[in-house]
Amino acid sequence: MSSYLFPPPAEEVRAEPGVVHTVASGDLRRSANVTCWPTQRQFEGHLAAAVEALGWQVRRAHPEETIEGHGFIASQRQGIEVFRNIPPDAPLIVAEAVWQYSHHVLAGLRTHRGPILVVANWSGQFPGLVGLLNLTASLTKAGVAHSILWSEDFTDDWALRGLRTWLETGTLTHDQSHVRDLPQLPAAPEVELGRALAAQLRRDKAIIGVFDEGCMGMYNAIIDDELLNPLGIYKERLSQSALVAEMARVGDDESQAVRDWLDAAGMTFHTGADEATELTDAQLLSQFRMYVAALRISDDFGLDAVGIQYQQGLKDTVPASDLAEGLLNNVERPPVRSRDGARELYPGRPLPHFNEVDEGVAVDSLVTNRIWTAMGLDPATTLHDIRWGDEYDGRFVWVMEISGSVPASHNGGYPHSYSMRQPPMYFPLGGGTLSGVSRPGEIVWSRVFIADGALHVDLGRGTVVELPAEETRRRLDATTPQWPIMHAVLHGVGRDQLMARHKANHLNVAYGLDAASADRALLAKAAMFEALGVAVHLCGDVRL
Repeated sequence: MSSYLFPPPAEEVRAEPGVVHTVASGDLRRSANVTCWPTQRQFEGHLAAAVEALGWQVRRAHPEETIEGHGFIASQRQGIEVFRNIPPDAPLIVAEAVWQYSHHVLAGLRTHRGPILVVANWSGQFPGLVGLLNLTASLTKAGVAHSILWSEDFTDDWALRGLRTWLETGTLTHDQSHVRDLPQLPAAPEVELGRALAAQLRRDKAIIGVFDEGCMGMYNAIIDDELLNPLGIYKERLSQSALVAEMARVGDDESQAVRDWLDAAGMTFHTGADEATELTDAQLLSQFRMYVAALRISDDFGLDAVGIQYQQGLKDTVPASDLAEGLLNNVERPPVRSRDGARELYPGRPLPHFNEVDEGVAVDSLVTNRIWTAMGLDPATTLHDIRWGDEYDGRFVWVMEISGSVPASHNGGYPHSYSMRQPPMYFPLGGGTLSGVSRPGEIVWSRVFIADGALHVDLGRGTVVELPAEETRRRLDATTPQWPIMHAVLHGVGRDQLMARHKANHLNVAYGLDAASADRALLAKAAMFEALGVAVHLCGDVRL
C-alpha cells in the first residue's frame, strides 16, 4: 500500500439560486484601505439595496471589517483564500469605490465560471473608476469574460436597468458605436512619415528601461517580449535598488543645481518643515537626485524611454518619483551631465517616462515622441488617469489626473507649474509633484492595450478647455488637490462610451499646435501603428 500523502478531495461549493456574491479588492497599503473604507462601505450599502430591491440576496464573500480596520481584500493570498469559498458558478460582483490592486482578485476571477460584474461608484473622491478600468483591462488581457457598470449610488434608472439586465442574463453590453477599425489610409505625407518611422523603429530598434514591473498589481500594464519585440522594442530590465544606489552617488551640489534651475525657471514649491505632512527641501533634493540618477542609468544602457515603478518598491525608501518623472518628460529641463562631466545627457529633448511602468504607455510614448519630433511639434507626452468627470456649461468635461508627472509644457511652462507634498496616505516619505492646470489646446489621446493575445491601440481627438478658477478648485477638491489636472472634452465620445471601451486606467495625451496639426499628427500615428502591426481603432470624431 502506498504511503504517499495525497491531498484530501475538495468538495465544490454549490451556487444557491437568487444569491449574488460580492468581493471588494483593495490597496496593499493599510493606510489607504483604512482611509477609504467608509466610502467603500457606503457604496456597498447602495449596491446591496439595489440588488435586493430586484429580488436577489447579496452575500459578501469576506468579512465586512477585520482587525485591520477595513473590509478589503488586501493581498493576492487573501484573494485566493476568499475565492475558495465562493461557488464557482455563482453570479459575482466586484464592487470598487477606491483604487484597487487587480492581482488581489485576478487569480480567483480567472477560474470563476459564473457571470462576473465589476461595478464602481461615479465619484472622484477615491478613484474607484480608475480601479474599475484597471481591473477590466486586466480581465480583458487575461481573456476573462465580464461586464461593467457604474453609478453614483445605484438609484438612477440607467444603472438599475443595467443591473437588472445582468442579474437576469449574466451579461451587460454598452454602446461602443463610437469605435471603428482603421479604414484604408489616404495617400498623404503624414502616412508616408508614419510608415517610414515604423520601418526605422523595426530596423534600428529601441530599448525601454523597466525599473521593476507590475506596479500596484497592474497586470494589464505588462507587455510580454513576444508582443513587444516585433515592433522593434526591447526591454532593459532594471532594479529599483540600482536607482537608489545611483542616487547616493549624486553630489549635493548637483541636486541643488537642479533646484536652482527650477527656481530660476519660475516653478513654485510649497514647502514647510514637517516631514510627515509637508513638502520639505530635503525631500525635494532627494527627488532631484533621482532625476539625475535616472538620466545617468538611462545613458548607461542607451534607453529610449524609462519607467519607474515606485509603488510599492520605493515608497518606504525615498520620496516620490513623480517630480523627477515630469522633468524627464519635458523638452526644457535642468541639464544633467555624465558622471565625468564631459557630456550633457539627452540634451534638448525629453526622455519619455512611462509612469507606474505602464508598458502600454511606453509603446505609445515612443511612437508619439518620434512622430511629434519629426513633425516639429512639442514631443512632451504624459499619461493621465481617467479619474472622473462632470457636466459644465452644457458639455461633459473629464477630470484627467495623475500623481504629478506631467511635463511643465502641458501646464504652459514652469511659471505655471507648482509642487505640493504627495498625500501621506499613499506616500509616507512625501516628495513633491509637478502640478498645474493643463493649458487649453488640441490633444491627441490614445491607449495601447492587449486583447485576444494581440496589441491594439485606440486613437481619438480632444480639446483641453479652460474652466473658471472656482470650478477648477471644485474639481481638485473632489479628487486629489495636490495633483495636476486636465479639463478634457473628448470629440464624439460620450461618458459611458469611454468607460465601456477603455482598456486601462491610463490615457496617453500629447498636444498639437492647433486642430489641423493635431489631426495630421493623429493620421501619422495611425499609419505608424498600422505599419508596426498593431490593430488600430479610431474613436469618436476623427478626421483622416
